[in-house]
Amino acid sequence: MTRVKGGTVTRARRKKVLKQAKGYFGSKHRLYKSAQEQLFHSGAYSFNDRKKNKANFRKLWITRINAACRMYDISYSKFIDGLKKANIEVNRKMLSELAISDIEEFGKIVEISKKALEGKAPKKEEVKEVKANKEEKSDLSSLTVAELKEMAKEKNIEGYTNMKKAELLEALK
Repeated sequence: MTRVKGGTVTRARRKKVLKQAKGYFGSKHRLYKSAQEQLFHSGAYSFNDRKKNKANFRKLWITRINAACRMYDISYSKFIDGLKKANIEVNRKMLSELAISDIEEFGKIVEISKKALEGKAPKKEEVKEVKANKEEKSDLSSLTVAELKEMAKEKNIEGYTNMKKAELLEALK
């Protein structure tokens, strides 16, 4: 059997690695062996940092919520405890966005949290009002069709099951 040389395949593989290593410092973008090793490390770093990024954002949201809570003379931990006692489930990302964009609504949530800490259960109307304001603030077009149909069902809109997204948006407005 004749011998098959693998030069083109090898060269293509090495060119691919060197192309990915473009921009690295020193020999890491010139020499195949060091470029390949650096790519392995870079992949591991980026994998780990994608996980760390989630924790970094959570820290940022907590810092923003804490700063907004201090304006209402309550600490972050007491605020979160009050929300749990009031059975309000809002994630930290949304609380942070509220604290930035709509401080009055955030203040209403803080008041509900303070009342729950004092042992006074919040009225259902207060919780519904906060939820309704939150829903009004959110952009309807960013919701899924299933969520829009759920809202249409709550508002007793007829024929919502056969509507498309554009029709649902029009009916909900």
